[in-house]
Amino acid sequence: MTGNPRFNFMHFMPYIHLPENHKDYPSLWVNFPNKYYDPKKAAALYDRYLDELVYADSIGFDAIVVNEHHNTSYSMMPAPSLIAAALLPRTRNAKICVWGTPPNLEYPNRLAEEYAMLDVMSRGRLEVAFPLGTGMEYWANPVNPATARERHKESIEIILKAWTQDGPTSHYGDFYTYRNLNPWTRPYQQPHPPCYIVGTGSPETIELAAELGFGYSAVFVTRKRAQELNNKLRERSAFHGKQIRPDQLPLGIMTYVAETDEKAEAEFVDHMRFFFEDGLRTTPNFLAPPGYLSIDQLKARAAVGDKMHGSFDFKAVSETLFVAVGSAEKVANQIGEWGEMMGTTHFNIQGALGDMPHWKVMKNMQLIAEEVMPRVASRAPAAHAIAAE
Repeated sequence: MTGNPRFNFMHFMPYIHLPENHKDYPSLWVNFPNKYYDPKKAAALYDRYLDELVYADSIGFDAIVVNEHHNTSYSMMPAPSLIAAALLPRTRNAKICVWGTPPNLEYPNRLAEEYAMLDVMSRGRLEVAFPLGTGMEYWANPVNPATARERHKESIEIILKAWTQDGPTSHYGDFYTYRNLNPWTRPYQQPHPPCYIVGTGSPETIELAAELGFGYSAVFVTRKRAQELNNKLRERSAFHGKQIRPDQLPLGIMTYVAETDEKAEAEFVDHMRFFFEDGLRTTPNFLAPPGYLSIDQLKARAAVGDKMHGSFDFKAVSETLFVAVGSAEKVANQIGEWGEMMGTTHFNIQGALGDMPHWKVMKNMQLIAEEVMPRVASRAPAAHAIAAE
């Protein structure tokens, strides 16, 4: 590993108080009845989750990560900018990462303004990611999924223009028209906050990240596939005359630490099961609405099937995805090895999965900060430098 490691703490903020009959529903996304949402219980969860993220800042995590989903108990963050704003006055050092709002589901000029506000209010602690959004989001928003990628690209173009060009300027595109693009709020960081693309490895998103010089993070793909995607991004970035740094490749790792390997599994596996079997449970039609995937990507998914939304086998998941569960020494070794394999120094720790109780989240964070992060930082540098070819 080259360079100082960076550790984020990511929270999904799930609504965990599901009804006894929730297994009767094939999907907890899109059409799971909102009558099961109790605002009083949700208010208590918000208080708890914000406290956990503030604690992450206080014990030395480098960044806090929040993201956006709609019509689901999987996440109570339909507006992550609001969560970020709530965190700003309570945190001091951690970067606030909104990873993020699909820009094609918003008015891009407004999103540019929101992010600029957060960047100014935090005095430059903001980072943003521009996901395309899961297929499920397009059942909850009036955007044609067949136009999603073109809207996504044009939205980012508008946001970058709003951030970097003196206004008033204009934009006449296929989906958006601005005669006076002149947002008064502009970013604190120049030319703009660090940006990433988040996706599942489609060639279109890799190419977009390479063209823009953005970082990239693959989610819910195998370790082998994630390594291929990082290598592809370096290759395409070099083609566009850009070089991807190790810190631009956030690696998501589902992490739980305890005193022994056995105790870690005993304390964590059931919550991970809840995350996969209940939090992520949805149907193929919601996951891939018509037009959302290219024909090639649709064929590729059909060939391997979907094993990430609604099914769970701890051994299989641990051998396939980035899952680090065990003692501090075991977890630190895994993270360090994966960092070298992936050519990254940037670790996005997912340590509050499923229906984990507060005490486990706090214990997990403390052990990661005190026992894992120093071990990873002390690992000998890799013999080779990571560079774009």
